[in-house]
Amino acid sequence: MDTSTSTSLPPQSDPSSFRLILTLGIAGFFSGLLLVGVYLSTLPAIQKHRAESLRKAIFQVLPGCTEYKIMELREGQLLEAQITEQGSSEGEVLPRVYAGYNAAGEFIGFAIQGEEPGFQDNIGAIFGYEPGEKVIIGFEVLESKETPGLGDKIMKDENWLANFKALKVEPGLEVVKEGQGQKPNQVESITGATISSKAIVRLLEKELAEWRPVLEEYNRRPKVEGRK
Repeated sequence: MDTSTSTSLPPQSDPSSFRLILTLGIAGFFSGLLLVGVYLSTLPAIQKHRAESLRKAIFQVLPGCTEYKIMELREGQLLEAQITEQGSSEGEVLPRVYAGYNAAGEFIGFAIQGEEPGFQDNIGAIFGYEPGEKVIIGFEVLESKETPGLGDKIMKDENWLANFKALKVEPGLEVVKEGQGQKPNQVESITGATISSKAIVRLLEKELAEWRPVLEEYNRRPKVEGRK
């Protein structure tokens, strides 16, 4: 006869919902705090990198440019802005363009930024515009997540970028198939990346519709401050 005594452990209760929620809340709080800390610590470096990328792009899309002025649209007037690359001295964020000049102080054109949905995500770009001749004189992508090997050709395909060295904006931009461009206002699309190509043309058309009247009126003003 088995005379050994058996002892049974008391049943363990499941953690209460309150404890689970509290634990998850504390973990989420500290995770969020960590993410915010990382973001704030890297933000100055990110802003500096973006400002430098923008500065280089301005010189790229305005051939011959050696200096530029930041111009902002205030109450319908295009005025030189007393601001840094990060923002206005008055804390405002106003629409802006960049007026470029060559080493002789001669006006070259305006660099204009824009953004438009592409195939994968929004495409950020900048282009040079000469308001006297009404012609686009340069183009560069600032930010893109388009498909590698196809859509990303808008950033590096030399034949595509050649579209924007002397692109007339009148009577309007027109997208044609690659190899079929015959007119100075036509943009040859990239084979296999038609959506990305058309997104860029929409970006140009949108920004030109907003900026052309202001920039061309500004260009007709008498030049001052030693600018020719």
